Amino acid sequence: MKTLDISWQRLVQGGRTCPRCGDTGAEIRKAVATLTPALAPMGIEVRLTESQLSADEFGNAPLESNRITLLGRDLEEWVGGETGQSQCCDVCGDNDCRTVNVAGETYETIPADMVVRAGLLAAADLLAGPAAQTGDCCEPTTQADPVSATQTSAPSSACCG
Repeated sequence: MKTLDISWQRLVQGGRTCPRCGDTGAEIRKAVATLTPALAPMGIEVRLTESQLSADEFGNAPLESNRITLLGRDLEEWVGGETGQSQCCDVCGDNDCRTVNVAGETYETIPADMVVRAGLLAAADLLAGPAAQTGDCCEPTTQADPVSATQTSAPSSACCG
């Protein structure tokens, strides 16, 4: 069985996190509950890892809080978005915390449907195999032409034919 690893990290201080991270956590768990039965028939297990940033780690890199990765790549990469930032509150103080910008919209709380979309794209990569995950699919390979004794480029036959 293949594994779709989803990781989420956020600041936790005194057992508390900020509202945007708390809400994102609920949304991620909802997304995992949707993805798990959808991907199981394809032989993909969904595994969520939640980790906590210390106050020191957060102080050194506040945009690491509320970060979601799928197969080691940021959610923003999967959904064609960008990492943004906006002032937070609560345990984060007045620090700027991570947001996700997609199609002109800024999300402080990451919605379940965005995580599901990223998860489906990541699952497609898992099913496509290693070439798709590394971006090497259809890279030209050099082949010798025995008739003219020259080198030609052609797509790799492993994925594109």
